[in-house]
Amino acid sequence: MTFREFMQENGYELKTTFWDDFTIADRFGENAVQDTYNRAFAEWKGNYIYLTELVLVLNHKIWQHHKSNESLARLYDKLWRECDTWAMDNLQGEELEYFVQTLD
Repeated sequence: MTFREFMQENGYELKTTFWDDFTIADRFGENAVQDTYNRAFAEWKGNYIYLTELVLVLNHKIWQHHKSNESLARLYDKLWRECDTWAMDNLQGEELEYFVQTLD
């Protein structure tokens, strides 16, 4: 089952290419993952829907790599925590509600 199918099965329709972007970056190592995150976060942190999906993808990437590549999983965990904290500190009202409900 693909990530897209898994998310659809759980009632969520992907809105970005983040999963594919990070999957490509995975092949090139931690620097590529960090660069992909830096660009995605800088470009989309102002869009709460895309920011929510970024946090969702980062979290799933932790689990994808936790047994096969501990170092990459740790990087995804660091990025997930950073992005999630930024969202919780900066989103308000309906945006924060969307974020929390979508990730619940």
